[in-house]
Amino acid sequence: MDPMAVSHDLNETSYLLPPNKDDWEEHGIPDFVYGQKELKWEGIQWPRNAPSLLDALPLSRFDSALCSAWRQRMELGLFRYCLGELQTQTLPGAVGFVAQLNVERGVQRRCPQNIRSVRQAFDPEQFNFNKIRPGEVLFHLRREPDLPGVLQQEDILVMINVSPLERGHVLLVPEPARCLPQRLLPGALRAGLEAVLLSAHPGFRVGFNSLGGLASVNHLHLHGYYLAHRLPVEGAPSEPLDPGGHLHLLQDVPAPGFLFYTSGPGPDLEALISRVCRVTGYLTDHEIAHNLFVTRGAPPGKTSPTSALMGVRVILWVRKSSFGIKEQEAFNVALCELAGHIPVKTSQDFGSLTEAAALALIQDSLLPPAQAAEVQAALVALTAQEEQ
Repeated sequence: MDPMAVSHDLNETSYLLPPNKDDWEEHGIPDFVYGQKELKWEGIQWPRNAPSLLDALPLSRFDSALCSAWRQRMELGLFRYCLGELQTQTLPGAVGFVAQLNVERGVQRRCPQNIRSVRQAFDPEQFNFNKIRPGEVLFHLRREPDLPGVLQQEDILVMINVSPLERGHVLLVPEPARCLPQRLLPGALRAGLEAVLLSAHPGFRVGFNSLGGLASVNHLHLHGYYLAHRLPVEGAPSEPLDPGGHLHLLQDVPAPGFLFYTSGPGPDLEALISRVCRVTGYLTDHEIAHNLFVTRGAPPGKTSPTSALMGVRVILWVRKSSFGIKEQEAFNVALCELAGHIPVKTSQDFGSLTEAAALALIQDSLLPPAQAAEVQAALVALTAQEEQ
């Protein structure tokens, strides 16, 4: 399935802008309303042996709406650069890094804001998502009020990332007018999880960078994008850290991470959201930067890179705070890179990058072992406390 190879049929036209630019402001933002039945918990897998078969898989209604609207905005020139097919390679080695050459993003992306704290307050004077141009928003993501066991979903705007990593790269922004700082909240995480479940593409993932974890805008948002490649974190084995089996340590991946997993809707999903946000709240309060990645994946335990995608994995990494972009590095370490997807800035670095060099850069972004052990103990205690 090539999510960008969708036609503008009658069901999708409501997500397209009118041809005349002067009409964009009055166009209004269409709603994408979904119900419980559209969350695809089963049957989404990578094609066996033949990645080309991905193009033959059917798109979901969510994929069609997002991709047709995203492609139209690209054709209208609303991005900072035109994103074509990206040169891609799997780095030789045990990890399976997927490296992509994305020169334009390295050159054209907006300069990161002046951020000095993981807990920094929202600043209306800085760039924020209330200042974007008409046309950048694709739709409101709205859940029907029929989903059991959960509160009514927040108003989530799905908008283009004007400096895209990959095709279909969007931002999920909860109620921009509330001016929330970049601190993960349950409503935002729920929208991210459900966006992954609304997609029929196994490679649609969602992620979050905290302040100090290379978030470049201090206004609450998550990233979502398509990548037509398996990533190491989907099937990597893990070991439980708490008696209840709710918190696991992910092994054999670019960086050790904390794994949360669910394979069903309703209370299980809500419990996962509560656990994750409790942990990220603790990290933020203690000035510990972090990155989070949501992907379809295998259950915890002894798995393999080709294990079936039976549910949703949420992987959380704690890391050193990093404020600003390190221009001299081949890549910057944030949610994609920790998951095994490495957008590289220059042709020279793309041609010479090795697994060892990538692992060294990632290792350099992580907390020192003693501090990492302290954080792990605190998160295990926090999870056990919740289970009592």
